[in-house]
Amino acid sequence: MDQAPIKIQFKTLPTGPGVYLYFDKNDTVIYVGKARNLKRRVNSYFTKVQDNAKTRILVKKIHRMEHIVVPTEIDALLLENNLIKKHRPRYNILLKDDKTYPWICIKKEPFPRVFSTRNMIKDGSEYFGPYPNVKTVYTLLELIKDIYPFLNHELNHLIKVNNDDEIIKMFEENKTSIRHLINGNFKTSIEKLKVQMKSHSKKMEFEKAQKIKEKLESLEHYQAKSTVVNSKITNLDVFTIISDESYGYVNFFQVAFGSIIRSHTVEIKKKLEETDADILPLAIVDLRQRFNSKSKEICLPFEIDLGPKIKVKVPKLGDKKKLIELSQRNAKFFRLERFKRMKIVDPERHFKRLMQQMKKDLHLQEDPVHIECFDNSNIQGTNPTAACVVFRNGKPFKKDYRHFKIKTVEGPNDYASMEEVVHRRYKRLSDDGKSLPQLIVIDGGKGQLSSAVKSLERLSLRGQIAIIGIAKRLEEIYYPGDSIPMFLDKKSETLRVIQQLRNEAHRFGLKLHLNIRSKNSLKSPLEMIEGIGPKTKEVLLKKFKSLKRIKAIPEHEIIDLLGKVKGAKIFKKLQGL
Repeated sequence: MDQAPIKIQFKTLPTGPGVYLYFDKNDTVIYVGKARNLKRRVNSYFTKVQDNAKTRILVKKIHRMEHIVVPTEIDALLLENNLIKKHRPRYNILLKDDKTYPWICIKKEPFPRVFSTRNMIKDGSEYFGPYPNVKTVYTLLELIKDIYPFLNHELNHLIKVNNDDEIIKMFEENKTSIRHLINGNFKTSIEKLKVQMKSHSKKMEFEKAQKIKEKLESLEHYQAKSTVVNSKITNLDVFTIISDESYGYVNFFQVAFGSIIRSHTVEIKKKLEETDADILPLAIVDLRQRFNSKSKEICLPFEIDLGPKIKVKVPKLGDKKKLIELSQRNAKFFRLERFKRMKIVDPERHFKRLMQQMKKDLHLQEDPVHIECFDNSNIQGTNPTAACVVFRNGKPFKKDYRHFKIKTVEGPNDYASMEEVVHRRYKRLSDDGKSLPQLIVIDGGKGQLSSAVKSLERLSLRGQIAIIGIAKRLEEIYYPGDSIPMFLDKKSETLRVIQQLRNEAHRFGLKLHLNIRSKNSLKSPLEMIEGIGPKTKEVLLKKFKSLKRIKAIPEHEIIDLLGKVKGAKIFKKLQGL
């Protein structure tokens, strides 16, 4: 497609902040982006080779472009967010969430009601929220109506004994406390109730004092369930992000009066391999708008410019740093839960994501759909064996597991044994015309890995199959020809799969090794002496109980038991054991 008009257009673009929109040949918006410098950003799409395949496809589909100039980068961020929601472009990250969360409403009425709703009506009523957790809404409403009886079933009784003006006055006096309660500031309500309780006690109104005490206990119990951070921390928003190849996970904490009053995590699908720094600003704008946050201070894991009206902090120590860590934990748990559900609901997506992650972590040329792992079993230098286990699609494929008895190696030599079994395995696959794995994992360090590589070179397979070694001590990963190991995150899925392969190979190899040793150990040394068969062995053991006692007895006792010729012969053989 001829993109000459666009290339002319971007030469005349301003160098200030703004938003750009790309359209395809059907005049559909396919991408919306923001930039601190419009000319430089748009120019980068057309004047350099894009590493990302998705970006290359996007550029090919661009038919025309529009741009909007704004005063600041923050304005560009806000406008970008609104345009993405409006047009839903194909190549933008997904910040769309169609769920309607409940709000707490204080209705604008003569006798105000406090209730939950999913619909906001602009009639002067007050709305608080929204709340991702419906249970939180119900708990708060029960608490409010328990503390302030004029909001619940006692209202009809109060109307009978009081006039309208008195009830309205009661509500107005407590409205501020109710607002504080909804926003997580329990201090105001607690202090007010304590004053009332003391007043009733002084007047000897113990029943009324007891009722207020019960309300205080309900309030303090609810407060205890909130995460109390620090009473000096007032209104604060916390945002963190973790991500993988395809998705970003942003967690949002809303902190008020020392307590976390809201936590919400969103999953954001990447379209053009966006970085965390690309995703987080857009998510911040979206979540603050969605939850109507007015906090002027935001804590983040890294620096982002959100304009002069918002104070951004990247804490290194203290309670705010702990909040960042707690938020990151929530994002990680959310991601893990998604993975667990994905395995059940959409296993194909889970497998593709896992393969992409392993490909990236291990620097492979292709997805490791077929992986094989080798392990030697050699206990105290006896009965050397080896095992090969196979994983397909990230799962054990036991049909293709293979055991090997070492044939060409004398004594305990792990390196030579590894060289033998790798050569035998892939010579057989090559001769039979069967598919080769994308990745070989060797249980061992540099020595075992080098031995396996020698076999691949002899078979002219070096370069056709990726091969790595994993050493047990620190779980370090070795590559051929590189003496410096690579360390994967101990919690990474890639390392978990490699460890599972290694452990499965060890289990499978040990099984054969122990079977062989067990069979050999059943053979008594007596049976290895010429002239001693099962019956003679039984006679000797019945009489002398053990091999040690048989070897210690005088020659004449054996002769008396077995006869002169046979006894003398066996006695002589026993001395050689």
